[in-house]
Amino acid sequence: MRPLSCLLPTLLAAAAAPAHAVEIDGRIDPEEWQDARTVTEFRKVQPLNGEPASLPTEAWILATPDGLAVAFRNTQPPSVPRTRQRVQRDFDAQVDRVNVMVDFDGGGRTGYNFTVSSTDGIYDAIISNESEFNDDWDGNWRHAVGEDDAGWTAELLIPWHIAPMREAGGDTRTLRIYLDRVVGATGERAAWPLASYERPRFLSEFAPIEVAVYSQSLLALTPYVSGLYDNVDGRGEADGGLDVFWKPNGQFQLTATVNPDFGQVESDDLVVNFDATETFVSDKRPFFTENQGLFEFTTPSDYSQLLYTRRIGGPADDGDGSGDIDAAIKLNGSLGATQYGIFAAEEADEVGRSFRALRLVHDFSTQNLGAMLTQVERPFLDREATVLGVDHNWRPTARWNVRTRLLGSRITQAGERSSDTGATVWADYEMDNGWRQQWIGMHFGDELQINDAGFLSRNSTNYGHWQLQRRFTDLPAGSRYASKDWRWRVSGNYNDHGQRLNHQFRMSRDSRLRNGSVEYAQINVNSARIDDLLTRGNGVVKLPPNFGAYAEYERPRKGNWAYQLEAEAFSGGLSGNDRIGYSVEFEPSYFVSDAFNVYVGLYAERTPDWLVWQRDNLIGSFDGREVNLNTGFNWAIGSRQELRLKLQAIAINARLRQGYRIDPAGNAVASEEPVDDFSVRNLGVQVRYRYELAPLSYLYVVYGRGGYEEEPLADGTGRLLRDSFRLRDDEQLLVKLSYRFEL
Repeated sequence: MRPLSCLLPTLLAAAAAPAHAVEIDGRIDPEEWQDARTVTEFRKVQPLNGEPASLPTEAWILATPDGLAVAFRNTQPPSVPRTRQRVQRDFDAQVDRVNVMVDFDGGGRTGYNFTVSSTDGIYDAIISNESEFNDDWDGNWRHAVGEDDAGWTAELLIPWHIAPMREAGGDTRTLRIYLDRVVGATGERAAWPLASYERPRFLSEFAPIEVAVYSQSLLALTPYVSGLYDNVDGRGEADGGLDVFWKPNGQFQLTATVNPDFGQVESDDLVVNFDATETFVSDKRPFFTENQGLFEFTTPSDYSQLLYTRRIGGPADDGDGSGDIDAAIKLNGSLGATQYGIFAAEEADEVGRSFRALRLVHDFSTQNLGAMLTQVERPFLDREATVLGVDHNWRPTARWNVRTRLLGSRITQAGERSSDTGATVWADYEMDNGWRQQWIGMHFGDELQINDAGFLSRNSTNYGHWQLQRRFTDLPAGSRYASKDWRWRVSGNYNDHGQRLNHQFRMSRDSRLRNGSVEYAQINVNSARIDDLLTRGNGVVKLPPNFGAYAEYERPRKGNWAYQLEAEAFSGGLSGNDRIGYSVEFEPSYFVSDAFNVYVGLYAERTPDWLVWQRDNLIGSFDGREVNLNTGFNWAIGSRQELRLKLQAIAINARLRQGYRIDPAGNAVASEEPVDDFSVRNLGVQVRYRYELAPLSYLYVVYGRGGYEEEPLADGTGRLLRDSFRLRDDEQLLVKLSYRFEL
């Protein structure tokens, strides 16, 4: 295989002369693509062994005045079954597909992923932090597929206005690009160049390619009107608003929204959370996902980020419903190698909040340096929160990737001021023969507070881990496995008062099978520790050692069936390893046709020593049982229509084992104070019809019903699950029409 360094002169010499338009119809016309860069050297990256692809793939890359055009010719003989399953936008099904990923600035900071399935389904996402994909974003780009007996083809056209780009220094600009093809029947992924998101460095490993400079301007207006009828209250209401997208040139973009609509056209998964930490929920609202990649500022802590857009329009500060957004605006642009972003949002009424953010990033050849400032004014709470973050991504050699974050917060509330800092370092080292190492260190101060605008599951943390990994890809031809990836990790975690939160040993294996299935297994062994969040500030709780063992198997569609199976065994609570809990989930899907499938997921869990906070330093130990039902169907009626049913029901039953008071030393002392059993029922149902009038223009008709009930008594989980279908706190019918006008 020729090294990438040998290919660079060829790629850089491919500076395109002005190119004619390409018709995106799924048929590759040799005359249309005669000036294109041709790629045939696709190598296996799943399994990640770099061997030539099992099936020939040829791709063409061509810069045109209308956008970056890419075509694929995918050879697939009858001996390799083709997946003809129809998929919804942003699908995650194991089907035949191709991916085009582009870093328009070539700085290794933000990329865009465009996926087309063999049935012309699409997926798009923003890539940040080398290998983190966020599919909340939806872009407007063109695509088409075709097929014959020997294989199938795909054509894509990505307009230049889809992302902000720095100003080119001459008649050409350097992009970085990655292409791959996935064979649905086997799960094999073949790519050019030889890069993989399973490695620490992915986005920065894209191949540079020089193209002619083209510029597009765009003004897009997306007005909406909606009508909502509440069948519980017996009243209806109408609403309307406008989203604006303006890109006068490649270096500047403006996105604005007036009275954005937050009707439930997308349903969140049901969550019943009795923990002291918040549940993270992703954002699907168009304004908050459009060109949001620049504002990504994350740390190794799960889901942490400085700008968590679900805060905007989230629960109001007076506890009465959600915040009502008047307007929001976002600017993205670049000055040379420096990118900037400005964000502002205003909520209505006297309880409304004001959100502001400023982002700066400068790209160097092997590193980039950025800063982000957020500020939130919360007049109802007499609170103002300011957070400053500095991030540095450094790639000193081909083997190293180092990410550093510095954080600081200053909070003023009712005349009192507090401030604190945090810092994280994340270093990955790629060795030979599939070996890798990883080091992570995190410090979040006791008074660090970023959750007015951002998300951090907890502060008061001092965490470190060392992880050793080994990937095996040279497995025998007769093995059912295509690859195995083993990981071993040791970690330690203390709060800011020096108290041990956990010491842990973790071992896991991620395996890919030759039939396209995926296996994952993990074992955690945890030390004795304290829990300083359970009592909500009323003392720490000493807990004994415990363990957890988890396994997952996912089999893609074979014939009419696909399924996923998960199982877990664990200990915990005050009993430690004396009481073992378990959970099991099974979700089969049956495909009535390639366009219609039905799924039924069942989940059962028993937690024999479930600790739930009651008040001040009183906790209860419960024998907890939970049963969940997750079912529905997906029907791709045609290329523009879909109908979906999603039903979730949760039943939780908790019988008291013992109540405890926590003494000053952290010991749990049995108490005879009354603590009630409790049960929970939760229901969420949504039937959604969507018709695509034009790109990013939709008619929605959505019926939704849901409810939540918690009672101070225990009951059988089966009865609770059946009774959940009677819940009717909300029952609504929503009709929404939005249309995108491009001027």
